[in-house]
Amino acid sequence: MAVRTQFEGNNEIGVFSKLTNSFCLVAIGGSENFYSVFEGELSDTIPVIHASLAGCRIIGRMCLANKHGILVPNATTDQELQHIRNSLPDSVNVQRVEEKLSALGNVVACNDYVALVHPDLDRETEEIIADVLKVEVFRQTIADNVLVGSYCAFNNQGGLVHPRTSVEDQDELSSLLQVPLVAGTVNRGSDIIGGGLVVNDWIAFCGLDTTSTEISVIESVFKLGEGAHPSNITSNMRESLIDSLT
Repeated sequence: MAVRTQFEGNNEIGVFSKLTNSFCLVAIGGSENFYSVFEGELSDTIPVIHASLAGCRIIGRMCLANKHGILVPNATTDQELQHIRNSLPDSVNVQRVEEKLSALGNVVACNDYVALVHPDLDRETEEIIADVLKVEVFRQTIADNVLVGSYCAFNNQGGLVHPRTSVEDQDELSSLLQVPLVAGTVNRGSDIIGGGLVVNDWIAFCGLDTTSTEISVIESVFKLGEGAHPSNITSNMRESLIDSLT
């Protein structure tokens, strides 16, 4: 299912959190309510960890993670790194990365098997991503945007990409990722998918402004929960749309 939430009045929740199949990081801040939304949904299955990176709360944009590992920018302090290491499951690798494009969450998007990266990312960083996160790495753009991490989100079952992504690009990305993709929006029409949405294989969190139509698209493409069978959208909604057009 998809859950709506806000971080201190801000709908860009993908900026302040990072969700994978084995853990969730949530920014330190006055917004205990934000933390409790994640804790309430996830605490039975995976740890939810308060964290900062390089003294910043925009952890979702600074780090890159999947169930195998997490990569953090070089400016991350020893104390922050130790806290994250201590809180994570033992199977998760943690590594600092020396990279000029240091907002790793903006320049890379990944699931547990594949990563799409900014075309100008260092070759060394690409190797570290492949090694630590155990993924295949492809240099790509999304709707001509180099910030692939900002303009898409995907789990191991599906993906949401920038609304202006052409059908050809969607097909190409879909064959690289081996999951179906849909062009869409979050937060009432925002194209910054990675900023407004975090998702793993069984739950998504999105900004409070996200409309019910956007949520049904999210639940359908990411195959979340019982109510997320594609037939709901493809049959019922399409029928009502066609009725209204004829």
